[in-house]
Amino acid sequence: MSHKPTVSFYTLGCRLNQSETAVLERSFEAKGFSVAAEGHPADIVIINTCTVTENGDTDTRRLVNKVNRLNPHARIALIGCQAQVQKERLLALPNVRWVVGNARKMDMVCIVQEENENGRRLITPPIPRESFALPAAGIDRRHARANIKIQDGCDFFCSFCEIPYARGRARSRKFDNILWEAEALASAGHKELVVTGINVGTYSDKGHGLLDVIEALEQIAGLERIRISSIEPTTVPGALLKKMAGRTKLCRHLHMPLQSGSDKTLREMKRRYSVQEFKDFIRKAVRMVPGICIGTDLIVGFPGETEEDFEASVQCLKEEPIHYAHVFSYSPRSSARSRQLPAPVPQRVVQERSRLLRDLSGRKRRVFYESLIGTRQKVLFEQKKEGHWIGVTDNYVRMRARSERHLANQWMGVDLAEIDGQAVRGVLSAAG
Repeated sequence: MSHKPTVSFYTLGCRLNQSETAVLERSFEAKGFSVAAEGHPADIVIINTCTVTENGDTDTRRLVNKVNRLNPHARIALIGCQAQVQKERLLALPNVRWVVGNARKMDMVCIVQEENENGRRLITPPIPRESFALPAAGIDRRHARANIKIQDGCDFFCSFCEIPYARGRARSRKFDNILWEAEALASAGHKELVVTGINVGTYSDKGHGLLDVIEALEQIAGLERIRISSIEPTTVPGALLKKMAGRTKLCRHLHMPLQSGSDKTLREMKRRYSVQEFKDFIRKAVRMVPGICIGTDLIVGFPGETEEDFEASVQCLKEEPIHYAHVFSYSPRSSARSRQLPAPVPQRVVQERSRLLRDLSGRKRRVFYESLIGTRQKVLFEQKKEGHWIGVTDNYVRMRARSERHLANQWMGVDLAEIDGQAVRGVLSAAG
């Protein structure tokens, strides 16, 4: 019997990368490959890279070294964002056979099958601008919730960001192709889809916008919830809050990057809103959508950030209805315009400011959780861990509940009882 080739995947970075990896796994299976778990022997190892921060760059090199220790005979492919902007450097890493940028990474099955035995291959052509389709449904066998990619690239060119150079200009997925995958994901048992992209609020294909995607997804049988991943504040459709407040499958959760509470810093970042405009929108969201969870991103240590600028971020997170924040230390990226700005912030200052914001974020999340104690929420349970079933509510509250029943991928009513670390402990309701 001939050997059935094996391939394993590692994913670094964002939900969009996770979505693309899931599609690639199913594409390789369709061509006769066996998909091995991370760390298991494989003929080919594909690493979907990230380059948003310096940590992403370091993670790639560390992961290549780990793969070479665990799987020394594997041929390695580095694909995606870091492959697009640091191609020559990555091709020099040991056992790396392919470096494939974002324009061709979804063609990895064909690239592997057309392998040239004469050496390494660098495949990083320019990224086309037109609408796109994906060849397979990204059925995720490890998670209850599945990510679905609807958009890629960005035209905003924020001064700190390398994404337009790594992923190209904004482009949208063909509307019918989105619905085809969504139906396949629901048929495979996924009850929640996370709509993802680089700049999802700019989605546009033949007259269809983001709201049209949401409304079409709501009609799919078996799909219970639709969650929007990170969305730029200036791109939220006007009717989205009204829909979220009504009878809908759309989750009461918005993650919108603020990046800084200082208007001066926002101008240097080339952001497209003021702090007051951001505040006005989230206050409106909280008024219109009871129980909504608002999350944000904050960058610490942008060049020229003063103590006063940082304090403005602290006050915004503390005083406004923001329920958690992802805090990032500024990383100078080779293609980003902010690299040329003067007055870098000392690393020790960045670390201390980041710690303060993360501590504040933890306190804000706890206050939000406490506001929901005593209520009954619908929870999609995902896995059992340390004797508890773990799941998430539509407004992004992590839940823990005990049950002898098998609750993976089950949709249950839960009475929220008490805070339990970074989650809420609940009791399955009699009606659940």
